[in-house]
Amino acid sequence: ELYKAEGVDAAYVEQTAQSPTAVGFIILNDRGENFIIMDYGATNQIDAAFVDRAESCIGQSDVVMAVLEVPLVAAIRAMELGRKHGKITILNPAPAAPIPDEIFALVDYLTPNESELRILLGLRPDDPRPSRELVQMLRRRGARNVVVTLGSRGVLIVTETIDVEIPSATVDVVDTTGAGDAFNSGFAVGLAEGRSVIDAARLGVACGALVCTKLGVIPGMATRQAADKMYRTIAAAT
Repeated sequence: ELYKAEGVDAAYVEQTAQSPTAVGFIILNDRGENFIIMDYGATNQIDAAFVDRAESCIGQSDVVMAVLEVPLVAAIRAMELGRKHGKITILNPAPAAPIPDEIFALVDYLTPNESELRILLGLRPDDPRPSRELVQMLRRRGARNVVVTLGSRGVLIVTETIDVEIPSATVDVVDTTGAGDAFNSGFAVGLAEGRSVIDAARLGVACGALVCTKLGVIPGMATRQAADKMYRTIAAAT
């Protein structure tokens, strides 16, 4: 019902009786910061063959994005098919897990947050080294374009030709849950519309900031009108 209301094509969603739907328990502190306890349930059954069944949809898309809430083999296959069809590929390595360096050749934009960046490098999530230094370590392993979400500080973009931080907007934070998802969604839409990586990141930052202003992920996701308004505020400041 939610997919239908939001205009999401659910043609490739499959039902199974072998395990329950994934569920997450979100724990909030008084600053709106969160951690999540997940049972991935039926999501663990997603494999490369599942992704292959959606190849025609991938071939008609502008951007192909994967997260690591699905098994790694499925995320890799999505990136392979995206590359096969000449699409922009985004890997949001959340939640962070060890990934083979070979996947970097398939990924146009890698979008970890600061703790995920460190985990990808085999470091503690709170390693004190600057994120910019760690991005360069990741790029030496083959990651070409890295966009690190910095929470309330915005995002860091590092490519062959760009090294810049884009600040976030100031908002009253209620719940940070879904901020990374919202950023990646806005970023992907911006790239699909042909925007530069910086402008696409500004749209992502706008979406990420707005989702923090309401309790709950789905209620907090911005409308396009609200995202565009926040984008203009961020663009004017940078």
